[in-house]
Amino acid sequence: MTATQDGPAELTSVDALPLRPELRGKTPYGAPQLKVAHRLNTNENPYPLPPELLADLATALAEASVELNRYPDRDAVALRTDLAAYLTRTAGDRVGPEQVWAANGSNEVLQQLLQAFGGAGRTALGFTPSYSMHPIIAAGTGTAWIDGHRRADFTIDADAAVAQVRELRPDVVFVTSPNNPTGTAVEPATVEALYAATQGMVVVDEAYAEFARLGTPSALALLPDRPRLVVSRTMSKAFGMAGLRLGYLAADPAVVDALQLVRLPYHLSALTQAAARAALAHTDALLATVDAVKAERDRIVAELPRLGLTSVPSDANFVLFGRFADARAAWQALLDHDVLVRDVGIPGWLRVTAGTPAETEAFLTALGEVAPAHRLGD
Repeated sequence: MTATQDGPAELTSVDALPLRPELRGKTPYGAPQLKVAHRLNTNENPYPLPPELLADLATALAEASVELNRYPDRDAVALRTDLAAYLTRTAGDRVGPEQVWAANGSNEVLQQLLQAFGGAGRTALGFTPSYSMHPIIAAGTGTAWIDGHRRADFTIDADAAVAQVRELRPDVVFVTSPNNPTGTAVEPATVEALYAATQGMVVVDEAYAEFARLGTPSALALLPDRPRLVVSRTMSKAFGMAGLRLGYLAADPAVVDALQLVRLPYHLSALTQAAARAALAHTDALLATVDAVKAERDRIVAELPRLGLTSVPSDANFVLFGRFADARAAWQALLDHDVLVRDVGIPGWLRVTAGTPAETEAFLTALGEVAPAHRLGD
């Protein structure tokens, strides 16, 4: 703040600070958190944690609190062991604790990857539209960002993508599968081709992997003999623990060694580690909600044609739907009906999170009233 002789201090504008040039004019990441009856814009799991987990959480946090005067295990060995066991169980291939790293949400995992393998004079490429935090994290780490190509249906053309990677030679390639905000999954063959086309790191962001339709493979099976391949995951979505802020990755142990060069000391609190381990002990109960969420996602997809709308095939817990003559106007019209969805900036399209059956009903009812006035061609 700047003091003046004639009145109270004036707020200083960000533009008045010696901000890095590439950050000028940027806006922070975030979705509007408005007070509405049905908030379906942030891809959260709508179901509360089971009572038995809440009881165990209370015990685990109480036990961890006894030693809060001490620093936590900076390598989170016990947590990484539990995460490795979960991945081994679900992926079908053994993942060892030495291959797993955890941080404060998958965003910090991605940030550490760019701190280690990106940075000044290096580039990262992602196939947009995709997760909007990827270029933001790139900017924050001084890594130049390159937009990759997608088809009109939002899928990745493997040949075109490989050609672009070979031409531009990025240091880090991001592949989001299932993709956010479109929900589309990426074939393992595409990941393999991109890996072969680059000498850099290939990061497959699988934040929504547990919601994939039956038969949709994970990139975890590609890890053996690919030391530059990374698969990132989170406990925010399928596990329903967005408030915990726990993300993790699986990769060659050398990648984990590299990230320890850039991680902040004691970056995971003792409480976070204890809570995550308690949650992993209740994996079956937590993931039991996944099928319910997928059913609501599929219900939304099935109902859209009746309303004169369509969707992008989704392997996530959300649906990109359209087309609208003016997506922003349709977003506002839904908000006027007390339903908050996400305007992701793709002309003609909006994104809705699959919620509870009651939330789906409210969304479809509102959409039925809104669509005739806003869908493209009407």
